[in-house]
Amino acid sequence: MKRSAFLFFKGLGLLFAVLCGIGTAVLGWFDGADWMNIVAYSIAVTGLILWGWYHFSVRWINEELKQNIFTKMPKEEEKGQDSEDEENFFFKNIREHKWKTIAFLGVILIFIFVSFIAENFFSGRTLVSFLIFLAFVIFMGVISRFIKGTKSVFVGISVLIGLFIIGSLTIPGFLTLMNMKSMLVFAAFLGLATVGQTFVAMLGGLDLSIPFVIGSMNVALMSLISKGVPPWLACVAILLLGALIGLVNGILSFRLQGQALILTLGVGFFVKGGVQILVAMGTFSAGTVFGVVPPWMTNLASMNGKTIGLPIPPVVIIWIVASIIIIVGLRLTKWGRHLYALGGSRLSSSRLSISERGYWIGAYVISGFFAALTGALLLGWSGGGFVGAGDIYLFTTIAAVVIGGTSLLGGYGGYGLSVIGVLILQIVTTVLIGWGLSWEAQQFILGLLIIPMVALYARSPHIRSQI
Repeated sequence: MKRSAFLFFKGLGLLFAVLCGIGTAVLGWFDGADWMNIVAYSIAVTGLILWGWYHFSVRWINEELKQNIFTKMPKEEEKGQDSEDEENFFFKNIREHKWKTIAFLGVILIFIFVSFIAENFFSGRTLVSFLIFLAFVIFMGVISRFIKGTKSVFVGISVLIGLFIIGSLTIPGFLTLMNMKSMLVFAAFLGLATVGQTFVAMLGGLDLSIPFVIGSMNVALMSLISKGVPPWLACVAILLLGALIGLVNGILSFRLQGQALILTLGVGFFVKGGVQILVAMGTFSAGTVFGVVPPWMTNLASMNGKTIGLPIPPVVIIWIVASIIIIVGLRLTKWGRHLYALGGSRLSSSRLSISERGYWIGAYVISGFFAALTGALLLGWSGGGFVGAGDIYLFTTIAAVVIGGTSLLGGYGGYGLSVIGVLILQIVTTVLIGWGLSWEAQQFILGLLIIPMVALYARSPHIRSQI
């Protein structure tokens, strides 16, 4: 290891250990602990981090380094080596990992931003919790250097664990059963809505009609039930209508692929406006329908719902089963392999006689079906039909796909990654709400998290350029 590298990691480890020791002392002071205990625990934390830094960071970066970080520099390299070839190790790593560096600095800026705008947020406990979170991020970053397979799953799971740690340390009641069930229920809604967006994104497209289909089917289902249609039959009709809307989206967007994004947005406005007109005829509800939701539908989507007597909301079970089927289908079936191949290279797929039209339309049909299913389940949760029920899913479905690691250019990713993205978004939202942030501040921070990730995927080479 060169001198600059050795000194950099030696100083970085010492600085981080001292900061954590200071954080421990601040936490003890805020909690009113005895000063002797504060000193003892601060020294213990500093020493433990120094030891951990040496064993889990410095040695892993260079296996030949056997000295302790407090020892002298390793022996000088042979004199024949040109010293001008040695580049400053700090700036070299910053240049090679600039996106990771930007993300790391972004997390620190978010903490500072929240400390200023959230009343009573900054305290010794939150400071130490944040330092623990940063330590975990650095530790997982070091481990990721030794992951030889696909790193998207590892990175996503690491982020999930880190968010779970900081949420449990800073928010009272975060680990309660009711909060866990609440997060899973809302994640299930977003997860089901993201199914179609994932399929479409894997082909290099986007479906902006999803939130409008969700809201339209939500109010249409309530309208059908209030008019005396049997609830089961109304649900079947809604799901078929959602698939039909997806079919229209698929046919039109395939013919006008250069305008597919705007086209799906136009279809969404058309569906939303048309359903509002039909539902509002002869009423003064302006498209909002009130009525009695069947108990079995309420049980499906309620946080207090039960599955075969078990205190597990059925919507969560539906999402889990659907996720398993989709993930297995994408990986192990001929249809799934063809979908990846088509997203990777349309030219190569056409030479293999893979129907681009069929898969493109099929992805949009799946998108419409699951959007309608999400709208129907939201009716059981809200108890009334509202055409704006899907508005929050306009960009969150895309965000979940991107954060999970599925390429918006197609050919890479899958629904398993989208599930990770959904859980990350849900935990981030729960943490921000628990910190007392306003809706505007939540959107600001989510934007800070999404923008660099989109830029990172946009800079990575597309799979078809590697074939």
